[in-house]
Amino acid sequence: MVSESDVRSWSENEIGALSAKVVALKASMAKVIIGQENVIDSLIICLLAGGHALVEGVPGLGKTLLVKSLAQATDMQFRRVQFTPDLMPSDIVGTEILEEDHATRKREFRFQQGPVFTQVLLADEINRAPPKTQSALLEAMQERSVTFAGQTHMLPRPFFVLATQNPIEQAGTYPLPEAQLDRFLLRIDVVYPTEEEEIAMISATTHAGLADAEPVMDVATLLRLQLLVRDIEIGDHLLKYATRLVRATRPAITEVASVKKHVGWGAGPRAGQALVLASKARALMHNRLAVTRDDIAAMLLPVLAHRVLRNFEAEADGVAIADILTALREHVRPD
Repeated sequence: MVSESDVRSWSENEIGALSAKVVALKASMAKVIIGQENVIDSLIICLLAGGHALVEGVPGLGKTLLVKSLAQATDMQFRRVQFTPDLMPSDIVGTEILEEDHATRKREFRFQQGPVFTQVLLADEINRAPPKTQSALLEAMQERSVTFAGQTHMLPRPFFVLATQNPIEQAGTYPLPEAQLDRFLLRIDVVYPTEEEEIAMISATTHAGLADAEPVMDVATLLRLQLLVRDIEIGDHLLKYATRLVRATRPAITEVASVKKHVGWGAGPRAGQALVLASKARALMHNRLAVTRDDIAAMLLPVLAHRVLRNFEAEADGVAIADILTALREHVRPD
């Protein structure tokens, strides 16, 4: 457990300044993204925790604008890759090209970096690409590096991937395997806006259009924030609570009836790590230096939604993963 003295090793002035930057980041994005407050919060939490996000939503809900505004507000380099069935791993990570020195006429291979060498990468419709290409990106996400022809090339820091999936078009797609889904810290669902938000969105985009997000944070500040998240305090009882929630998703050992009946495969230990880290980042977003039970409860669905697999009976009965996790949260209580 992180002790209170670890947090106190940061000066009050620095903590206050860093917290103010988080508030400014959210405000800057909110000027561009109309509504979707929960989505913005989840995206910032994922960034502060140093993870990657899997976003699901129908076309036209502003997913590209969302991640682009995040890159603009944090002054990070942004690239977008549209995943297609003919996309090759070299189209993502890069390849070697043969170059000739004009002076010596000597030829040698040089590694040409692919679009993954950026700080914010939007992997649009990741499930459109074949498994080999998906794996190339997910390896880079996990290792923060690319190995080509025996040479290891480090990726920039920070490195944040936001991958999108379209939930209504599954024909001709290659669904991500469970082991690869586990590499994403959060799954964020983008839903339709309210009527008022949609009116404001249509009005703004059919007049002068939306302005870019104002840069309010630099990379050095973001890296300091990611370090501070790691030092946020979590009590032993809450650490145990998070672990018990994850373990209760496993049908073989759970006491939750809904999990026994409707879950085919539960979450692994990486889910516990993700739940604690995301809860710490949420605590910091709310200007707190310690995790509360509410933080863990709030992050339960986005952390576990893509890690807990429903069985055929759940699909046949129309039981959603949110229903299962709600029953789990009601059954498992902190000490």
